[in-house]
Amino acid sequence: MVLDTQDRIYIEQRVTNDAPSPVVAYLLWIFGWWISAHRFYLGKWGTALLQIASYFIFIGFVWVLLDAYLITLIIRQRRDRIRDHVAGGLAA
Repeated sequence: MVLDTQDRIYIEQRVTNDAPSPVVAYLLWIFGWWISAHRFYLGKWGTALLQIASYFIFIGFVWVLLDAYLITLIIRQRRDRIRDHVAGGLAA
């Protein structure tokens, strides 16, 4: 599939508008870590609930620290999915 410049601009604009904000995600991680607010914001409901439950056995606190790195990966994956979805719609 070959996209022209206008299509690429459109796709990147949709990614920018539809993807979660890294700033918001990190602020939620800093201030709402105890309720896994960042994971709910990123659409990771299952792991958010699992993370909250795991606080009782200490591993949840380690998981929260790992999320400092994982937030960037989750956002990158979401942006790639949005990009693929929009590009697929243009190709149809």
